[in-house]
Amino acid sequence: MPHITAVVPVLNEEPNIKELVTRLCAALDQIGEDYSLMIVDDGSTDQTWPLLQEIAKTEPRVGGLKLSRNFGQHAAITAGLANTDADWVVVLDGDLQDRPEVIPELYAKSQEGYSCVYVERQDRPESKLYLAGQKAFYSFLRALTTTEYDGRHGNFSIISREVVENYNQLAEGGRFYGGLVHWLGFPKASIQAKHGERFAGKPSYNLTKRFSFAKAIILSFSTRPLDITLAVGMGVTIVALALGVFTLVGALFFGYSVEGWASIMISIYFLGGVQMMMIGMVGLYVGRISEEVKRRPGYVASDRITAVSRDRTG
Repeated sequence: MPHITAVVPVLNEEPNIKELVTRLCAALDQIGEDYSLMIVDDGSTDQTWPLLQEIAKTEPRVGGLKLSRNFGQHAAITAGLANTDADWVVVLDGDLQDRPEVIPELYAKSQEGYSCVYVERQDRPESKLYLAGQKAFYSFLRALTTTEYDGRHGNFSIISREVVENYNQLAEGGRFYGGLVHWLGFPKASIQAKHGERFAGKPSYNLTKRFSFAKAIILSFSTRPLDITLAVGMGVTIVALALGVFTLVGALFFGYSVEGWASIMISIYFLGGVQMMMIGMVGLYVGRISEEVKRRPGYVASDRITAVSRDRTG
């Protein structure tokens, strides 16, 4: 059992993989020789996996898991956590924006009695528009889920063996690493560190994937949208009843007659739109339930590289 393992999900990181391993090993060497790497290839279509196999021939502490297809970053993290037995596990992205050089500081903070330590990212290179959108999303997420998860925290973190074991026991299919670790409730802290820039290549996350992931997070962590849907439905019903009573009283006592085809049609379309929106919201949750009850595994591994920590090799 290594003392510390770095779990890194990667997707088409062929230009980065050698630099990633070199910098990870250099950072972990500052903590000690008893470490290993668990690099999870999330269905890459380039030469990421063959390169990793070549690297592992000369560095036995490099391990890996190849998934049969792209299951998503957080499913890949789950696969890595399920396949490591280290006392401490560092989770970070593979594009080197999460700088491996921060790991010793992260580890040092954990030794102060914290089961989980996050990296609070500083000086991020993304556009102001992207950062504003992300801040708005996490504010929205906190409002919907009543969780205090900090959007400045990414995947870059260190967690203890106890956290890993409890994380692995969570059976839900929709995975959000940071949110689930936060939900577990173990003592946590954070450090501040400059966010790096991508070493090479292009990011695989696009706007569509981000939106899909955001939707999955909300559906997995909150039923409050259903409460909001019910509240909107009740509000529309109350307004409609009030208008109905007003119209009826006007017609019976004041000779007021309802005129205007346009206003009637607008009301019908508005109420129809509200109803369709509510049905769609319920449908999203029904779809999530359908995915969960199938009990399909969150990932499928097609190949692996077994790492050997230095204490086992002598």
